[in-house]
Amino acid sequence: MTQRELFFRHLAQTSESPLAIEIEKAEGIYLYDKDGKKYIDLISGISVSGTGHRHPAVIKAINEQLEKYLHLMVYGEYIQAPQVQLAKKLSEILPESLSSVYFVNSGSEAIEGALKLAKRFTGKGEIIAFKNAYHGSSHGSLSVMGCEDFKQAYRPLLPDVRFIEFNNIKDLECISQKTACVLAETIQGEAGVIIPDNKFMKELRRKCTETGTLLILDEVQAGMGRTGKMFAFEHYGIIPDILTLAKSLGGGMPLGAFISSQEIMKSLTNNPILGHITTFGGHPVSCAAALANLNLILDEKLYIKAKQKSELFLKLLKHPKIKEVRAKGLLIAVELADAKTNQKAISKCIKNGVIADWFLFAPHCMRIAPPLIISDEEIKFACEIILKTLI
Repeated sequence: MTQRELFFRHLAQTSESPLAIEIEKAEGIYLYDKDGKKYIDLISGISVSGTGHRHPAVIKAINEQLEKYLHLMVYGEYIQAPQVQLAKKLSEILPESLSSVYFVNSGSEAIEGALKLAKRFTGKGEIIAFKNAYHGSSHGSLSVMGCEDFKQAYRPLLPDVRFIEFNNIKDLECISQKTACVLAETIQGEAGVIIPDNKFMKELRRKCTETGTLLILDEVQAGMGRTGKMFAFEHYGIIPDILTLAKSLGGGMPLGAFISSQEIMKSLTNNPILGHITTFGGHPVSCAAALANLNLILDEKLYIKAKQKSELFLKLLKHPKIKEVRAKGLLIAVELADAKTNQKAISKCIKNGVIADWFLFAPHCMRIAPPLIISDEEIKFACEIILKTLI
């Protein structure tokens, strides 16, 4: 049987029409199929490969760690250099209050841990999240997803979850003394790159502080330099109580994290002990890859270059069929007339060697989130292909 036949026979499917491109190799911003066809990866495996596929520095770090050890023990018991050095580096570039890092395997797990931490520290149960928010697909993260279509089949979910409008200052009055946490994407991704107002973000921070509510910012998609800052909250002059990261954190390896203060994080150590447990979270190979990846973003100032490259996309993506382009760095949504038009354009792009995608809650918008290492020439070529699909 062919790989394609085995794929459909034995791999559980998440939709009736997967892309089913058979990839043989990936390098830099390119994917290569079994026939040798080359594709520009304009979505980075959904914002994962920020420094590109198989960056030599990341591969070197992985190989060096492979020579030492793989999994040793459940999280938090042994002192493992890759975990320690990565946590130290993250703490150095984050505000002082974000100095305690808990490593997990994915973004969904980071959200799960953050929600538990907020409830445990505050002793309160109410969670406020936002309409059209996406935070993952496990039961807890599904409970705070702001789209009923994707969760109605799995109820009952977590109780005491309220949803308010993103960017609506008046709705922030719902935050009260009984609220354990407010969970927000710093920039709403699956809603189609919805960028908050500065005033809204500052009022969100003020209201949380006033009511003793922990502010959790989800930067699973927007963090690690993608938006033109190392962390997207830096655009707004606020600091969360808990920050969640994943996707591009691992440099292509599976890794997530929730990060808070020593005081808040310590609440997971007692009553009960082992307040949060993971077997593979902070896997040493993933942490080694992540540290190399983080150093690349910092040393090569890829977060600054993301802003410059975003401006080139905005300059080039002009067409009568494009209603709007929303961008924060290299997190970009190209809004078209409807989902059918968008799907047709995406299919044509892929046939012409450019992989784009759509957003879960904005199927009429084309997702563009390339590796941060994409060159100006590659941007020009990709935009040329996109515009041709709209003729």
